[in-house]
Order: sequence, then C-alpha cells, then structure tokens
Amino acid sequence: MFSIKRSLFLCLFLVSGILFAQDPIGSETVTVVKPYTPTVKDANKIKQMPTEADSVTTQKKQVQYRIFSVPVASTFTPAKGRATTVERERPVKVYDNYASLGFGNYGNLLAEFYSNLEVNRNDNFGIFLKHNSSQGGIDDIILDDKFYDTELNLSYNSKNRDLGWKTEVGGEHQLFNWYGLPANNTFSRETINSIDPAQNYYSVYAGGEIDMYDSFFDKARARYRYTGDSYSTAENHFDAHGTFEMNIADELITTRLHADIVNGEMGEEFLAPNSFEYTFMNFGINPSLVILRDDLTLDLGVAFYYSLDTENSDNSFKIYPKVTASYKLAGDYFTPYAGLEGGLQQNTYYKFAQQNPFISPSVAVKPTDNEYDAYVGAKGKLSNSVSYNFKAAYASQFNKALFTRNSQANAVVAENYAFGNSFDVVYDDVKTLSVAAELNVDVNRDFRLSLNAEYLDYNTDRQAEAWNLPDLKASLNADYQISEKWFAGLNLFYTGERYDQERIVAATTGDPSRETIKLDSYFDVNANLGYRFNDRLSIFVKGSNLLNKDYDRWTNFKVQGIQVLAGGTYKFDF
Repeated sequence: MFSIKRSLFLCLFLVSGILFAQDPIGSETVTVVKPYTPTVKDANKIKQMPTEADSVTTQKKQVQYRIFSVPVASTFTPAKGRATTVERERPVKVYDNYASLGFGNYGNLLAEFYSNLEVNRNDNFGIFLKHNSSQGGIDDIILDDKFYDTELNLSYNSKNRDLGWKTEVGGEHQLFNWYGLPANNTFSRETINSIDPAQNYYSVYAGGEIDMYDSFFDKARARYRYTGDSYSTAENHFDAHGTFEMNIADELITTRLHADIVNGEMGEEFLAPNSFEYTFMNFGINPSLVILRDDLTLDLGVAFYYSLDTENSDNSFKIYPKVTASYKLAGDYFTPYAGLEGGLQQNTYYKFAQQNPFISPSVAVKPTDNEYDAYVGAKGKLSNSVSYNFKAAYASQFNKALFTRNSQANAVVAENYAFGNSFDVVYDDVKTLSVAAELNVDVNRDFRLSLNAEYLDYNTDRQAEAWNLPDLKASLNADYQISEKWFAGLNLFYTGERYDQERIVAATTGDPSRETIKLDSYFDVNANLGYRFNDRLSIFVKGSNLLNKDYDRWTNFKVQGIQVLAGGTYKFDF
C-alpha cells in the first residue's frame, strides 16, 4: 500500500514538472554564427539496362513461315484511273467601246456609240452619243408627227486611293410636233396648212461629282443646265448636293446640304396678261441619326428648307420629317418597314418637257411642296429565287403640277400650239392614297422576271380631277438567255384611266368653257430577240405595240401602230 502511494506521488511530481516546463518562451534575439551549408551525399547511378536477376533463362525458338501462291483464273482487267477535271468558264471579255445601229418601219432609227479611253491607270475619258428618231406616219393624223432626240455626253473620271471624281459636259436636241388636233375640229384646210407644229428643245449642261473614301466629307454633286426652245424660252438651273458623315459614340450622324436655283422666262404668253418670268432659290439642310441595332435600322432626320421667290418678293421657311425604320423580323425573308418623309421639289421647264413634250412654251413654273409621305410596307424573300415588296402610302402635296390640255383659241391667238394641240401646267393641292406590290423571280441565272402594280386614288382641292394621272399602273419585264447564242426579252405595261379637260374659248366673248373627258386605259406589248455571233458582234430585232392599238398617250396624241426595229451591236477595243 505504501508502494502504491509512493508511485502515485512520483507520477504527480513528474506531470507537474512537465507542465511547468511548457511556460511561454519570451522574445529573444538569435545570432547565427555560421550559415547552414547543405551537402549532397553520394548516390549510386541507376543503370539504363538493369541486369536480370532471374535464375531461369529461356532461348527463343526461330519460327519459319512458308506462303504457297495459287494462281486464280480471271479475265478482269482494271482500267487505269484518270483524275476528274473541273470545267473552267471562259471569262467574259469586256470591251471599252461599242456601236449599235437599228432601222425600222415609220422611218425609225436608233443609233448609239460609247467609247471609254484609258488616259492612265487612274483616269478615263468617255464619249456617249445616242440618237432616236422617227419620220412619223400615224394613221389619220393631219399634221407632221415626226420626232427625234439626240444627245452627246463627254465625261472624265478619276479614281485613286483617297477619292474619286467625275466631270461631264453635254448637249441635247429634241424635236417634237404638236400634232394632236381635236378629233371634232372644224378648222379649214387653209388654217391647218398654216400650222407649223414643230417645237425644238435645246439643252446644254455641265457638272461634276466627288466621293471621298476616308473623310467626314462623304460626297458632293453639282450640275448646271441651260434649256431653250424654238419660241425663245430660256431657263437656267443649278442644282448642288453635299453629304457629311461622322461617327459619334458608334452612331452615324449624316448631314446633307442642298441648293437648288432656277431662273427662266417663257417665250410666249398664251391668254395671260402677266409675264412668265420666274426665279426660285431653295436651300436645305437635312441632319439625321442612323441607328443600327442587330436587325433594326432606324434613320431619324429632319429637313429644313428656305425658299425665296424673287419675282414676287416672297420667302418661306419649311420643316419636313425624314424618318424611316426597318426591322428584319425573319431574317431576309420578312422585313417590315415604315417611313414619314417630306421635302421641297423644284420644278423646271426641262423636267416638264421630258414628262410631256407637247406642253406649250407658256407654262408657269414653281416648286411643289411635298408636305409628307407616310408609308408602311414589307419586303423580303419567299425563297432564294423569289423576292417581294408591298407598300401602302398616303401623301400630301401642295402645288402639285398637273398637265391639262390648252384651250382652242385659234380665233384669238394664231399660234401653232393654240389649236387645242398642246398642254398647260396647272397646280393644285393633292392628297394621294396608293397601294403597290412588286415581285421579282430569278428562276435561274438565265431567266429573270419582275412584276409590279400600283393602285392610286387622288383627292384634289380646286381642280375637278387629278388631270392625266392614271388610277392604275402595272408592268411585267422578263429577260431570258435561251442559249449561249440566243437571248430574248418581254415588256408588258398597263396604264389605267385618266381625266383631262376639253377647254374651248369663245371667239366672240373670249370666255372659256370646260368639260371633263375620260381617256381610256391601254395595254402595250413589247418584245425583243437577239443572236450573239461572238463576244463582239450581235444582232437584234425589237417589236413595240405588238397589239397594234392606236391608244392616246396624251389627249388626241395617238401612238404609232406595230413598230419593228432590227439592227446590230458591235463591241471593240482601239
């Protein structure tokens, strides 16, 4: 018992000693007298080919193989392989010059010549000459109905790394005849023989344009044109545009500047006491912001115009919307779009003569205020070869130009255009509702087809009708490359009913009487067929008005019947 107590006491003493030795060590500074230098002990190198420790070693037995060839009777002889060749198409030769000449009935003549001369690597000089004429011969026409149109254009263009520019000068001579006498006229043979219906239009122009490739100044265009006629009409027209583009915060900001100045004087004053002198100066600026977001394209713009009528000491400031939007709802297959646009349109005597060459040299010229044109539509593809475009629009225009037939005033004014055989220009505020559709079919690379149609409904303010504007327009165009040598084309167009005025001025009182007349719709068929001998020479035949309809393009101005024109085209290099 005593030994157990003693042992227990000894254990307690040892434990207390150990616990006392675990007190925390105070902070002390340790000085290293000699740094530790490790050493690498010698090691035995492992042999690459270890020795075998197996006490039993076996020797491999050599094996011999024998192959017995047995001949097989066969009559099969393999054909030698030949690599498949890829058919290479010969690139189409592009010539710098061509000449085309064609003759047809009614004394029709068509001639064209184009030449592109390379001055150096960057510069080219171009010459273009065209002539289209007919000796007339329309059935039941009393007056001369021949016409011709000749134009010469000279151009010089240059392109380099930073910009491209082009200048051009040209001249045009057109001859038309006021042959459209009223069908119910009572003019004597002597009076008819005294009429000289010829009207000549002369025009010269000069202009230029420039495109900057890496500059905030994008492009600019300017053109000056002088127009005159057989009755001393003179018009000067200057038109210039400029576009600036800048990217700010990944958005495109575009600013377009526009200046349009026209000055002219009519050579005649048909039943009007005032002088037909006009000078209009229109200046516009159109800033816009283009936003591109994935499939969304949004163009937010506005147009400011200042218009000055110097002859009447009148000026005005106008603001127009310029907003368009489109969204690819189903990729390229369905893209709805919408817009609200407006602008100031400068009318000129030259533009009127190109639309209706039978106007009199006594028309009033002033600009048209396109207040707005609101439209919605959709475009896209039905397949890889079929595309479409549908559009509905509603437009409001102030001072819209309308062509209406001049009065029969031979007893008052003995002018060649004053027998009801010319047209005047009147202005009215017109609202137009239109629905249009277009379909393009590329069956293959050899056959292409396009159809379009447009229905229009007009609401006039002062005039009884929207004179000479059709209610329906439709056309079909097809091009077919029949074979490597043969090619053909087809053009069909339909123009709906139009309205005009029958205006007669009484010989005694001078008071005019007006009656609305309706012009029938017409359908015209045109086709062409050609054969290409080689890259240089081809021949063609063209047919116009193949249904032989003597419809009125304008009131009392009938067209020629079936017209057939045949000729050839030759391409060459100097």
